[in-house]
Amino acid sequence: MANGVLHIPGFIHFGEGAFSKLSELKGKKAIIVTGGNSMKKNGFVDRACEELKKANMEVCVFDGVEENPSVTTVEAGAKKMQEFQPDWIVALGGGSAMDAAKCMWAFYEHPELKFEDIIEPGSLPELRKKAKFVGIPSTSGTASEITAFSVITDTEKHIKYPLVSDHIVPDIAIVDPVLPSKMPKSVTANTGMDVVAHATEALVSNIANDYTDALAIHALKLVFEYLPKACENPDDMEAREKMHNASTMAGIAFTSASLGLVHSLAHKIGGEFGITHGLANAILLPYITQFNRKATDKVDWIEKELNVEDYPIAVRELAKKVGIPPTLKEVEEKFGFNKEKFDEVLDEMSKNAYEDPCTLTNPRESNPEIVKMIFTHAYNGEDITE
Repeated sequence: MANGVLHIPGFIHFGEGAFSKLSELKGKKAIIVTGGNSMKKNGFVDRACEELKKANMEVCVFDGVEENPSVTTVEAGAKKMQEFQPDWIVALGGGSAMDAAKCMWAFYEHPELKFEDIIEPGSLPELRKKAKFVGIPSTSGTASEITAFSVITDTEKHIKYPLVSDHIVPDIAIVDPVLPSKMPKSVTANTGMDVVAHATEALVSNIANDYTDALAIHALKLVFEYLPKACENPDDMEAREKMHNASTMAGIAFTSASLGLVHSLAHKIGGEFGITHGLANAILLPYITQFNRKATDKVDWIEKELNVEDYPIAVRELAKKVGIPPTLKEVEEKFGFNKEKFDEVLDEMSKNAYEDPCTLTNPRESNPEIVKMIFTHAYNGEDITE
């Protein structure tokens, strides 16, 4: 086994009541970066302001981060930070809010940067000269509160760019299960299946190690047991806590072991048609696992650990339990595309997906034609046997 690394924040505060740890931060100013209305509606923005004020901080709020955060939103947030000069950035909400806040942080500390300067892995300059970062997830899925990843959409090119840098791993993660208990079932399902994709890709990654394997396999076990319960009963706090912990554990695993073709393809079809990230991952994962298992014995190991006969089928069955369809064709109406539009962009989308940084750690070699084949199989619902 080659040399490995396990990268986590300075502190992970978890469990009910962890939210109050905001009141213990030391600093003068904090900016809260959040998304749409759910964090406001459920009182979490006000609560964050109260906790930060207990720490004697001046607080401002940047809200309105969209579901697929854009370069434009990042630039607007960075401008607000440059005006306010916070020493803490508190990202509150789903992965979108946290991803946007990470990128804003980079432009706040380095105003001379342009977006194209930071899209290559390792191109982000060092941070923490002006501010530190707290991630507070409202969903049990993206694990952005723990990772070295941020996904930003170029709305002009219709491409999602995964930014990768150790510098954007948050200083503190606050993993309080009360927040995701307020999310609707569809969000719980989509983000929960995102955890399955994160854990699976970390396990089969060509740079996986003993540490990432331990976290990822336990995360998978938790999701298979507790995701249906969290979807059926949103107030089941044991299920919520287990799912929130699973998300963060899978995040630690994949921020160290990286990901693979599932995320490469999900980033590009999400950028092209706006398909929700966790939903795209859930649909793509069984097909890509079928493709990958010829190059790794880890799929067999997952089946043994989970006590299932066929892991791709088990993933499909879990997705079905929580209301997620097995093909891309079945979500086309919801996201405003059809076979003609899909075929129109398929070659370019496949090329872009192959060039995604996540492809580098996929266990099986591919090329744009292979990626095109996977997209086509996932669209039509055809198993990959080759």
